[in-house]
Amino acid sequence: MFLRRIFSAAYMVPAGRVCGELPSSPLAYRNALAIAWPSALESFLVALIAAIDTIMVGDLGPEAIAAVGIAFQPRYMVRIFIISLNVGVTTIVARRRGENDPESANRCLRQGIILSMLFSFVLGVIVITFAPGLLVFSGAGPDILDDAVLYYRIIMVGNLFYSVSLTINAAQRGVGNTKISMTTNLTANVINLIFNYLLIGGRLGFPRWGVMGAAIATALGNFIAFVMSLHSILQPKKQSFLRLNRTDKWRIDIPTVRQIFRISSGAVAEQFFTRFGLFTYSKIVAVLGTIPFAAHQIVMNALSISFSFGEGLGAASSAMVGQGLGRERPDHSILYGKICQRIGLIISVVLCVSFVTLRVPIVSVFNDSAEILAMSSIPMILTGFACLYQVSSTIFSGSLRGAGDV
Repeated sequence: MFLRRIFSAAYMVPAGRVCGELPSSPLAYRNALAIAWPSALESFLVALIAAIDTIMVGDLGPEAIAAVGIAFQPRYMVRIFIISLNVGVTTIVARRRGENDPESANRCLRQGIILSMLFSFVLGVIVITFAPGLLVFSGAGPDILDDAVLYYRIIMVGNLFYSVSLTINAAQRGVGNTKISMTTNLTANVINLIFNYLLIGGRLGFPRWGVMGAAIATALGNFIAFVMSLHSILQPKKQSFLRLNRTDKWRIDIPTVRQIFRISSGAVAEQFFTRFGLFTYSKIVAVLGTIPFAAHQIVMNALSISFSFGEGLGAASSAMVGQGLGRERPDHSILYGKICQRIGLIISVVLCVSFVTLRVPIVSVFNDSAEILAMSSIPMILTGFACLYQVSSTIFSGSLRGAGDV
């Protein structure tokens, strides 16, 4: 009875908020999972890109892990504006999908692409130019600075394409088409994995480029993801809700941009404080030395994977909440927001148990030195328990964004 009250759809919407017939629990969970599982898998694959680089440079030693890891938070600091922009794009497109207004949805998509290209280009030029100073400020020591700068500059070139891909995928999530973004990121990971294998160690006649090879592999994967995302809206099926046509106007549309910014503004503050906190934390740990920072980076990769499930389910929740409000069924918005949280609860319990009981094998995948294994043991346990509340918190934030409350 206790579990039924937690997981049954019949108990999720207060009686006074019901606007009509609600789907049964099996149907509601099927509807939610149809959108949520590709979105969650997509976010997992995004987090896995960074983890793959860390794993595959692990054979080069702790210095290589630290060089890749020190670039992680500065990269996400740059993505603050893109991630926040995409919150507005997903929310508006989801609402227009519920209202069955494809013209407005596609106008929002075009404006999102323009803004994404503008932000990523301007910020990319700045951080590529000042990469050495930025990474020194992040905590990079003389032993890893050259590799870190080279890695960071290359992945930030790929970030220009990846940012546009993220914006297109955000719009696709808004209409419930989460499989496209999952497919693009899965392909990007495969490309990254293949070229990591070829370029880091110099296999099958390819040059041995080490950390630079990992960066090139990531940038190639990002470019392929961009091409696939663009293809999904350039040559869609006739019944596709989102599409780009030759006759589309590519001028800035002030009312649409203002609407995107109104929704995204709160997300900017949220993302800034989240990423600034992680950036500062990373900078503090970097002062401890290369090996402690390498251990820290391995744990942060595990934490990012746990975050990714919450972010993916939060994105799905945002889309379903927005669509429910667009159909004037706020009870559906409440229902699917809570169902996504329940799915996240199950995932967080599995992650907690896995991180606590399998912490040594997980860390060994990255690097099996005794010193790193010892340093990462307790942080992995803490990371496991953090999953229990962090995943649900991220999903609820996504639900609020879908309602326009950022």
